[in-house]
Formats: sequence, C-alpha cells, structure tokens
Amino acid sequence: MPSPLIPSLLERIRRTGPLTVAELVDQALYHEQLGYYSRAGQRSGRDGDFITSVDVGPLFGELLAAQFAEMASILSGGGPAGAERPAPFDLVEAAAGNGRLARDLLDAAARRHPEWYRATRLHLVERSGRARAGQPDTLGPHAARLASSSADLPDGVHGVVYANELLDALAPHLVVMREDGLREVHVDADKDRLRTVELRPSSARIAEYLERVGARLEPGWHAEVNLQAADWVRRAGTRLRRGFLVLVDYGFEAPALYSAARAAGTLTTCRRHAAEGREDGPGWLLEPGERDITSHVDWTGVRLAAQDAGLRLLGLVDQTYFLLGLARTAVADGDASPEAARRRLALKTLLLPGGMGSTHKVAIFAKGVDAAGLQGLSFGGRVT
Repeated sequence: MPSPLIPSLLERIRRTGPLTVAELVDQALYHEQLGYYSRAGQRSGRDGDFITSVDVGPLFGELLAAQFAEMASILSGGGPAGAERPAPFDLVEAAAGNGRLARDLLDAAARRHPEWYRATRLHLVERSGRARAGQPDTLGPHAARLASSSADLPDGVHGVVYANELLDALAPHLVVMREDGLREVHVDADKDRLRTVELRPSSARIAEYLERVGARLEPGWHAEVNLQAADWVRRAGTRLRRGFLVLVDYGFEAPALYSAARAAGTLTTCRRHAAEGREDGPGWLLEPGERDITSHVDWTGVRLAAQDAGLRLLGLVDQTYFLLGLARTAVADGDASPEAARRRLALKTLLLPGGMGSTHKVAIFAKGVDAAGLQGLSFGGRVT
C-alpha cells in the first residue's frame, strides 16, 4: 500500500516544482498528520524501529541528573552539587517526545538532589502535538515542574538545554559531486511516483557550509549538508543566556564524515531496529512517512554553529567516557540484588565500546560561565 503522504508531495511538486531532499525528509518525519514522528507519541523501544539510551532504562536519566545538578551548582556559585540552594534553573529538553527522559531525570533529581529539583523549571520542546499531549501523564508526580511545552525553544534560558538524538533526525540536503561541479539531489514527480533528479544547489549556503567545514568531495561522492542542524544549534545558543548546551548523538568530525569511507553518504531509513538497504530504492523516497530517516551528525559544523552563537566547547567525548565520569556510584559494590543486576546490565549497554558507548558522542558547550572540571568530562576529550 503506497504511503498516504505521497499524493500530498506529488501535488506540491506539480504546483511549485521539485523538492529538495531536505524538504521531503522534513515532511516525511514531521508532517502534522502524516509524518512518521507526528503519528505516534513514541517510536523507539523494543516494539519500535530503533533503540535510544532512554529505552535501556532509567539509568541514563539518572546519570544526566548528576551532571545537570553539578551544572546548577556552578551556575549558582555553590560548591559541590546540592551544597547550597541553587537559583531558579531552566531545564530545557529538545525533541522531548512524551517526556520519558525528563521523567527519569526528575525521578533521580527528586531523590538525590532535592534542592536543585525544587528550583528546576522544566521546558519540553517537541514538534508532535500527540507527544506533547502525553507529557503531563508521563511526568506524573513531576508535572508541576513543567513550565512550558511547545514546538520551539523558550527564550532567556538560564540553565541547561539538552537534546538526545535530535540532530540526526533533522532534515539534510543531499548533494553529489560531479565532474562539472556540485549538484543537489531533488525529488520530482514521475506520474504517481517520486523520483530523484540532480539540479543546481538550492542555496548558496550549501557550498559555503562545505567550504567552512573543510569538506573536499571527489566526483561521485554523495554527502549530506544539514543546514537545519546548524541553524538549530545557533538558535539554541542564542536562546541560552547563561548555562550549558548538551548534545548527545552519533556522527563524526568533518574529515571523517566527508571522506571516501562514506562516499555513498549516510542518509538512511530504519525499520525494526535495522538500517534498510533496498534494491528498489531508498525507503525515504519510496515510503515517506512510514520509516524513520536519519543521517550522521557533522560535529565540526555543530561546533562552528555553536561558536557563532557565543558558545564555548568544553568537550566532545564518546558516551562511554562521559557516563564513566558520572557512574562511580551508579551501582554499589557488593550489591547482589536483582535491581543492582539490572542496573549493571543497563550500564554495560550504555558504555559498551562498539555499541552506544562509542557510536554516540556527547558535546558540552558553555555560555557565560567558567566550568572547568565537569564530572562528565573527567576522562578527557576521548573520541573513537
């Protein structure tokens, strides 16, 4: 059965001309009624199409709470986390879904960092109206901490803005280098189907972006240029008045991303926990709205966009090393209880090299604050 989004896309193409891949992917993921994320409050987990750190259990949120409590103490000028009553603290989660990560984080904060918990104003940013509607129920006893729930970042943030696997789900432009220069892949109508065509780049920003990150594409190489991700980082940095930006995602610095090893690009679809490789064409073209669509993050572009907004990079590390810096007391030595066994297994999944531990990176930026020696960066700037 064809995707119900295709007729809408075909009508738009016939009215205004070919779409960029970025326009198609944005519609496929976020169309108000027919988008992949818009039609369900939750897409990850055992019964979904992919697994995130949140699906491993509450430990990921608990460890983030330890880092954010330390950040709150730094912002309030206090000593060790919880030693003094922090000033009002904005906790902003982007791509918050129905609030599961925020629930895990606040559960831990209420138990272990009560002063910071009481000072926290929670802001959940989510484009899906269905997911936003489920947030109060998911938050449960923490619903009173919810200061705002909307599709856009709040302004005047004093605290932390964080996002777990947001940037990889923002829609990229798809380009290919040819002998006569750079081309951008567009999507055109072919009767009742969609097809790709190569046209001139839709914006001068695409070539400017590649030049700025130092990408040198050889003829035949495909690549993604995620202007949305760069714009989002700049906007987050502008909305953050003082505090931290914490991004967790998978990707590479530009020299590794724009290289022969990834000459086919990284844009792909996921179904039932596996990346799709289809002989009849890419899933994002054949069944838009029915598949998760993702591409790897360009951490060089992220760093430069953050710099534009006045942010300073404190560290970019593998998730393994970030969580190790926070996990010293995650499981008590000698505890043989079933709960301790579950926590050890969850920690192993989050840390395991070759899995989430090394594929996922954590970038921490600061604005208007001196924050040397964060726990999550105590293992240094190690990236595999």
